[in-house]
Amino acid sequence: MTNNPFAISAIGMDIERLRVDVAAMNLANAHVAVSATGEGYRPLQVVARVNANGSFSTQFDQWLQSPAVSVEPTLNAPRQVLEPGHPLADDKGFVRYPAIDHTTEMFTMMGAMRAYEANVAAMNTSRAMVLKALDIGGAQ
Repeated sequence: MTNNPFAISAIGMDIERLRVDVAAMNLANAHVAVSATGEGYRPLQVVARVNANGSFSTQFDQWLQSPAVSVEPTLNAPRQVLEPGHPLADDKGFVRYPAIDHTTEMFTMMGAMRAYEANVAAMNTSRAMVLKALDIGGAQ
């Protein structure tokens, strides 16, 4: 298992930054209409893949060597809103928008920001411990 807390915190910060970016992109495109052919913005999500073989420590170490994180579109159907005057409205006057829940995206963003902050705190604590160990070792 890896003994580098800086690498663990750095990977965590990268993933949480990606989660914030994806949530922000989803919120920014929540009101972009989808055409009748289905072309348009599709909500995205961050997915982490973990191999189910072996012990937790083995899996974690392998995952740290090459984190399997991807951004994939969700499979939610677009929501329909009645807007008869809209240029992309269908025959019944409905316009399709990406199925983005503002509350869920805001909670995702807040959770990712808190996790990012926790990783920064862990990295700072590790740094302080390393510096203290160097001070102790250098005093002899």
